[in-house]
Amino acid sequence: MVSEIGMNKDKEDENANNKNGNNEDNEMMMMMYDKVKAVVGGSAVVVFSLNDCCMCHVAKRLLFSLGVGPTVIELDSKSGSNGEIQAVLYQLSGQHQPLPAIYVGGKFLGGIESLMASHINGSLVPLLKEAGALWL
Repeated sequence: MVSEIGMNKDKEDENANNKNGNNEDNEMMMMMYDKVKAVVGGSAVVVFSLNDCCMCHVAKRLLFSLGVGPTVIELDSKSGSNGEIQAVLYQLSGQHQPLPAIYVGGKFLGGIESLMASHINGSLVPLLKEAGALWL
């Protein structure tokens, strides 16, 4: 009986520690979510990118060629929070590969597929104008 109580007590302590760890993880995720939200809300166009990602390069080149100066967040820099930011982007996008993640006018446009589809069907430029990223 004593060992069972001791084991249950240990499990209760372990569960309490896991809950505290989950709370810390949740707080970290909420902090990262707030950072992403602040960056996205502060610029007309934001691109979350990786330096060595060819699709990220294509997305940035397309936007620059249209005359847009997006805010580019390179997630492979030496900042320690990049993994958490990628986790937030994954949750927000619901996509397997969340990069590049492109936000226009504070709203998630999508990845490279959505950006290219919008460009091809002619809806990208009006969207960029509406967001204030293009003036002409």
